[in-house]
Amino acid sequence: MVVMTDEGVSIDPTKPSIARVYDYLLGGKDNYAVDREIGDVFKRDLPGSVAIAFANRAALTRAVREIVTTTDVRQFIDLGSGLPTSDNVHQVAQRHAPESRVVYVDIDPQVLVHGRALLEENERTRVVPADVRNPEDVRNHPATLELIDFDRPVAVIFSAILHHVNDEEDPAGIVRHWRDRVPSGSYFFVSHFRSGHNPETTEAEAVLQQTFGRGRWRTDKEIESLLDGLEILDPGVVPASLWRPDAVDSPFNRNGERELTVWERLIAAGLARKA
Repeated sequence: MVVMTDEGVSIDPTKPSIARVYDYLLGGKDNYAVDREIGDVFKRDLPGSVAIAFANRAALTRAVREIVTTTDVRQFIDLGSGLPTSDNVHQVAQRHAPESRVVYVDIDPQVLVHGRALLEENERTRVVPADVRNPEDVRNHPATLELIDFDRPVAVIFSAILHHVNDEEDPAGIVRHWRDRVPSGSYFFVSHFRSGHNPETTEAEAVLQQTFGRGRWRTDKEIESLLDGLEILDPGVVPASLWRPDAVDSPFNRNGERELTVWERLIAAGLARKA
């Protein structure tokens, strides 16, 4: 069964979607029974694993805020953006700098429909239907070129997307492509499943591989290698909950007041700069 949207986009509710499963885990409503079935495997069989999604989202919010409040960068490309939720990149950036411009990139048809509806009245935001594995398609898309000035620094966001790029698809090459085509002063944010060499990692990776044929946990060293040629900023590639945590509203501070759960250790984040 295929659902046709008002925009003429076809969505198959019988096949799970990574974006919709993630939406379900974050408490969203833009998902189908097949997505909830996969999400419930994590909730039921891997209790505590939902913390990965929340830790990742919070780190992304902090990173965007950090970029827009401490640098002059006012343009963002969010690759594999997923379904809109609270505190999307443009909302965080424009809250602090209304002139900020954001291009969202995704290939999931439901993401495109919901993203366009959300951003319909935001003239500084665009949604690009493209595969992150084909960066030239993203960079040369008319909507990208309309909004992004590649003669000026850009913040390139790889939030929870590169772990869905298998080794043979060359995730490092994707980052390198962008690194070589943006000017000095550009920033790169990466969050990524972090291998814990434990049963939780093995089981969660197996669920994703069996369902989607992708989902790769990588070590800190492997994640850092994705940012080769860039200056990785403090505190480096660390568990997302410990990446520049808020001092007031978070149970963590820069000294890591509370011990992380095993699940919170399975998502890492890092921010890098092109010199």
